[in-house]
Amino acid sequence: MIDPLVVELSRWQFAATALYHFLFVPLTLGLSFLLAAMETVYVITGRPIYREMTKFWGKLFLINFALGVATGLTMEFEFGTNWSFYSSFVGDIFGAPLAIEGLMAFFMESTFVGLMIFGWDRLSKAQHLFVTYLVALGSNLSAVWILVANGFMQDPQGAVFNPITMRMELESFADLIFSHDAQSKFVHTSIAGYVTAAIFVCGVSAFYMIRRRHLELARRSFRMAALFGVLSTVGVITLGDALGFIGAHAQPSKLVAMEGLWESEAPPVGFNVIAVPNEDTMTNDYELTIPYATSLLVTRSLDKPVPSARQLVDRAEERIRNGVPAVAALKALSENPDDPEALSTFRAHEEDLGYGFLVGAYAMEQDPLRATDEDISRAARDAIPNMSLVFWPFRLMVAFGFLMLGFFILAVLYSLKGDVEQKSRFLHFSVWMIPVPFLACEMGWLVAEIGRQPWTVYELLPTWMSASTHSVGYLVFSLTGFVLLYSVFIAIEMYLMVKFIRQGPDPDEPESVVTNPIHA
Repeated sequence: MIDPLVVELSRWQFAATALYHFLFVPLTLGLSFLLAAMETVYVITGRPIYREMTKFWGKLFLINFALGVATGLTMEFEFGTNWSFYSSFVGDIFGAPLAIEGLMAFFMESTFVGLMIFGWDRLSKAQHLFVTYLVALGSNLSAVWILVANGFMQDPQGAVFNPITMRMELESFADLIFSHDAQSKFVHTSIAGYVTAAIFVCGVSAFYMIRRRHLELARRSFRMAALFGVLSTVGVITLGDALGFIGAHAQPSKLVAMEGLWESEAPPVGFNVIAVPNEDTMTNDYELTIPYATSLLVTRSLDKPVPSARQLVDRAEERIRNGVPAVAALKALSENPDDPEALSTFRAHEEDLGYGFLVGAYAMEQDPLRATDEDISRAARDAIPNMSLVFWPFRLMVAFGFLMLGFFILAVLYSLKGDVEQKSRFLHFSVWMIPVPFLACEMGWLVAEIGRQPWTVYELLPTWMSASTHSVGYLVFSLTGFVLLYSVFIAIEMYLMVKFIRQGPDPDEPESVVTNPIHA
């Protein structure tokens, strides 16, 4: 039996490591392509300022990349240490993309990052540019495999459950890789990284313009980042809508939590801009709604129904009752794999096996076969994630997205007009914008992961079954250790970033001063 507190502490530990790690990932993804764009201009034009820009921002990229790898290592080990049953259950599927991601990160990326940083005087212009593009490609391909693995957790495709081995087995590698959730999430996450890097470069460049230092580098970097950012922000908003449309059909429970939909409504359904979800009464204590908007966003129509939380709870109760016989048949097959009656019963109920497991969190001795009607009712209610913890992060993520779009539109206009240096308030605002994309990315991660609960693998493996049987003391100790260690990593990152930003471009390559901002 697994202590529920052990499951919660395991979740907290993984959440802490993931949230820390995800502070580094978006900047790595975005800066890699910005570096490639800057170096491309250098190779085409031959102007030394673009070489200086590439080397300076490459130095900051290297700091972020190194700490991102360090914080990401432990996450993969945690699958085995803290989530052993999960690793056993889906190891045949999950192992392949994680192994490929490891090869990408530690062989392809690390090798070419070294060549990019130290190869300026050893490679030709074209060779070095090719290496820089390989770094960008490797960084983004690394993200592909992580998001393929996560996409399987959100919408399991390409695998089947074997009742004899009691494991998920890979059936189609192509279906695993090209699942709609995995691919849309990869594009959305990658472009969010481009937005993050663009705001970071704009903010640091604005800092230099405020201080009247490294002006040519700052002006050109600001302009390139602003153009890169406005296109990326439009893309991330558009693709975020597409991801929401796909997710609405794959995970209706996440949809109702994002939209605050407790009760069924006749279409068209309005969009709750603001709501105060009440988990106890399954109602919203307050709502501010835009008519028709949810129907248009979710169904692309005004007459198709939109699911509600109460509908999904009722459906979950039915599926739990249908899934319990599958659990019973599975138990019989574990004792006699050749039992034809048990296999026939399992096949008749296997689509709801995960729901049969779900009720075990409340049943006596965590045995679904001993579940009461009250246990089933409680488990069915769990089929809807905590609405407040999904609803508000989603709203914040969207609000941050439109704030960044407005920022980039102004940044492009001011930069193209050549008077951005005269916009003192806007420059100060640019510096304060640096944390916004990081917060937006973290909010998106919360929506994706909390919105999947109570499942580790959606509708197949409940979270309560997935954890290892550690002691509470061990998890408290390891959680505290990880938080302290990762806090040190964050402090190191900030110290090194601030140090090299204050220092500016390489002192061996003095900056060129442009007195007329229009010429920049």
